[in-house]
Amino acid sequence: MLVYDLESTVHRPRGWSWAGFRVVFAIWLAGPVEAKKVAELSGMSRAAVSALIATLERDGLVTKERAPYDGRAVLLSLTEAGREAITTAYQAHNEREQEWVGALSEDEQHTLIALLEKLTAHSLQFEVKQRS
Repeated sequence: MLVYDLESTVHRPRGWSWAGFRVVFAIWLAGPVEAKKVAELSGMSRAAVSALIATLERDGLVTKERAPYDGRAVLLSLTEAGREAITTAYQAHNEREQEWVGALSEDEQHTLIALLEKLTAHSLQFEVKQRS
């Protein structure tokens, strides 16, 4: 429900999907970065990332260039328009998350954070499926 709300109120009005946001966000954090790393960071398949990159490049948000260390590798970077788009989208995304969490008291928010941290720590004890 939260993801659908974020996609429909924050990301779709900006012309991209939840998946598109995840890809641009990963490039924003790690870029310039190889497409295979974006797939890993976003939890998406390489094929899905490749398809999204084509759209994001067409929209002027992402650029591709050959990596200097390997002619087969492609590095992804955000354009100035891409940086502006992710900055404003992330701000709106964060504000919307705060609206959701606003239903909880401060103590409840701390409890939620502690429980999420516990689940994250526990996931290290068994093989969590991740894209690599």
